[in-house]
Amino acid sequence: MLKRLKQAIRQVLQSSKKQLDFNNIGYLPRWVILAFDTFIIFTSLFITKLIISRIKDQIFTLSFSNAEIVIIVVNIIFFILYRTYAGLIRHSTFLDAVRFLIASVSTLITIFVAHYIYYLYSDQELIFIPTLLIYSLISFCGLFLFRVMVKQVFEVYVNYSQKENELKVLVYGTDENAIAIASALKSEKPNRFTVIGFIDKAEKNKSKQILGLPIINLQRNIALTLRVHKAQALILADKYITNQETVALIDKCLDYNMKVYRAPLLSDIEENKNITSQIEKIQIEDILERPPIKLDNKLVAKEIFNKCVFVTGGAGSIGSEIVRQVAGYKPKKLVIIDQAESPLYQIQLEIKDNFPDLKFEAIINDIRDLDKTEIIFKNNNPDVVYHAAAYKHVPLMENYPSQAIMANVLGSKNVADLSLKYNASKFVMVSTDKAVNPSNVMGASKRIAEIYVQALQEYVKADHKKATGFVTTRFGNVLGSNGSVVPLFKKQIEKGGPLTITHPDIIRYFMTISEACQLVIEAGAMGNGGEVFIFDMGEAVKIIDLAKKIIRLAGYIPNRDIEIKVIGLRPGEKLYEELLNEKSSTLPTYNDKIMIAKVETYDFESINNDITKLVGFAKEQDKEQIVKKMKDIVPEFLSMNSTFEKFDK
Repeated sequence: MLKRLKQAIRQVLQSSKKQLDFNNIGYLPRWVILAFDTFIIFTSLFITKLIISRIKDQIFTLSFSNAEIVIIVVNIIFFILYRTYAGLIRHSTFLDAVRFLIASVSTLITIFVAHYIYYLYSDQELIFIPTLLIYSLISFCGLFLFRVMVKQVFEVYVNYSQKENELKVLVYGTDENAIAIASALKSEKPNRFTVIGFIDKAEKNKSKQILGLPIINLQRNIALTLRVHKAQALILADKYITNQETVALIDKCLDYNMKVYRAPLLSDIEENKNITSQIEKIQIEDILERPPIKLDNKLVAKEIFNKCVFVTGGAGSIGSEIVRQVAGYKPKKLVIIDQAESPLYQIQLEIKDNFPDLKFEAIINDIRDLDKTEIIFKNNNPDVVYHAAAYKHVPLMENYPSQAIMANVLGSKNVADLSLKYNASKFVMVSTDKAVNPSNVMGASKRIAEIYVQALQEYVKADHKKATGFVTTRFGNVLGSNGSVVPLFKKQIEKGGPLTITHPDIIRYFMTISEACQLVIEAGAMGNGGEVFIFDMGEAVKIIDLAKKIIRLAGYIPNRDIEIKVIGLRPGEKLYEELLNEKSSTLPTYNDKIMIAKVETYDFESINNDITKLVGFAKEQDKEQIVKKMKDIVPEFLSMNSTFEKFDK
């Protein structure tokens, strides 16, 4: 305590040396505070005079003597000298109390000295000493209590005003994680949530309490439980809650327009950040109706560690996530290839920040240019190539089939051929479920790329000197990827709607970007060459149901606050996607979520010649010849809602 007092006194004395700028308009509020302090010491002197008059049995007078005016003036001088007015009253601290203590003691000592000097020369008292002592005590207490009262009033006002913005919440769970989260929320200021109780799914703690809050047994619909207890939201904090339980709880809450939040696990809490900011609103990714994917990190690490890894399309939504995940496995060198300048620059900055010790290179390049792409391969000799570069938007590729051929077919062929030529151990291609029984140019172009890569693998097997393994991964729609439906819906909600869907019965399979990229990376590690890996994506999701959930997650009511509008199927779009056609079958792998599709293989020389002709048509931008040739190569390619239907066989 004494050490703290010495430090405070030192700070006060140092601050008193600062030069005052009386012309600065910013000092006006401080002089208002000084005026309040002056009023308090005048009042203190009146009270002192009243007490002394009673002690000495004298008549009380309102007027001040010259000596009493001197006390006031000296006290104000020390206020200015020690800058007692400089602090914000609502944020008064121990340091402010020390300022007043020093000012009061300085005033007391100064007047004492003046009193004895005056007495020495005039043989008369300047002031009655008890008056000075009582005044010093009362003025100090008055000044200090004034600040304490203002601070308390301000805090009460702020807390009251914030109560209106705080959400009353029930915490789902009674384990150590839920208790720690609730305790942190109760102690944090300012509050975002007011915890009013815990929900016990086990129903074993009826009439008990945690942290002085009731434990509520979940014996009815979760949304009704929230309403009965006048809660506005639910925080999921149970450490052991399953994905199925989470989805069920969220769906029930959303049906009744209740807000749902997810609390972090204690092990995941970031240091130097308050708990409130780490409690996140439920996202659409949290309500995928299937468990998250667990992949074999040891196998992946063996594939990537200390290897030179290429990622084409490395600035895209899928490619950039592959880059992030690969970087975590400490490759010898990571080469990121993309033709999009700005996104490539952004992923370059991100890798520099998050992996400062990683040797990597971001290269602007178009994989359609074989010669320039070969220079990159020649200079780096990659061990593993992840090929994610592609055009993927169905309506655009329907209008520009030549671009689909040049990027998705020729670009894939270039990268695959160079991987073989420069002895990469593994080439992993990112494909799509739209390549199965394709109904559009984009899907058909990806299927042709698959066919070529598999045929190239058969060619490699015949040449025992070549060891590159060619692997294909095929999956459905990715939540949050560039141009996907979820970001589109979110932008439409920001504009007030409507949300546009192409057909009320359209369904799609979904996975998160992270899961999609984990699949690509593990497939590369798992595959020996020639495999087409497909993914158990759970149940298909109706897009109209997805739209309703996103609207509710945003806090609105579908078709009341935000309209859902059906605009009709786009060119090349079908109602449902498939991961296999009727001619294909699957084989299991050690991961029950990943299967190998047994698909028809093609002769390498034949498909190579077909692609050469197809690329020739693409260079001439002959749409009809391009699509006719695509349908020759892929007989199951039947156009839907497209002008190319006339070429169907």
